[in-house]
Amino acid sequence: MREYGINQVGQGVQVFEPVTIGFPSRENIGRSDYRGTTIGRNAVLRPGTIIYCDVIIGDDFQSGHNCVIREKTRIGNRTIVGTATVIDGNTTIGSRVSLQSMVYIPTNTTIGDHVFIGPNAVLTNDRYPPSSGPLIGPTIKDGVAIGANTTILPGICIGEGAFVAAGSVVTRDVPDHTMAIGSPARIRDLPEEMRKRGE
Repeated sequence: MREYGINQVGQGVQVFEPVTIGFPSRENIGRSDYRGTTIGRNAVLRPGTIIYCDVIIGDDFQSGHNCVIREKTRIGNRTIVGTATVIDGNTTIGSRVSLQSMVYIPTNTTIGDHVFIGPNAVLTNDRYPPSSGPLIGPTIKDGVAIGANTTILPGICIGEGAFVAAGSVVTRDVPDHTMAIGSPARIRDLPEEMRKRGE
């Protein structure tokens, strides 16, 4: 494992090389005394994982192959970051979250607990790119499920227990315990079988 900065790695962590932790952010290039990565117990880090400095990850974390987690990210326990997923920093991700392969999470995003985000989903944080204004990522609340190939626009809030259908483009907030479907996404009641699943 290639290490930069000052790292803390818990017991029982399995590393499948090559893995890099504590990679310097721009302001830390050329230094060695900065806070690196903190990883809890029993993580599995697969080949190609790169975790930047000032990242704190809880217990029982798993990374897929070739994923990147940028600086100032906080991740809870029992969370999975899938193959080729990119988390672009200054982001908070809860516990028991599953980010499938090739998910993109932009800077300034908040994701709650028990969230599923399907493959190739793209969250965004810049409404009129490229702009010089503030970057505001989405807020994904607890218990949300987001299907494959979805796009979530900047600043959108996906409410607790909501579902986003595969391929949807979400341009407005999704209330708690509803479904967003289509492009642009329309809000519908959850189907009966999905309501039962969330109980």
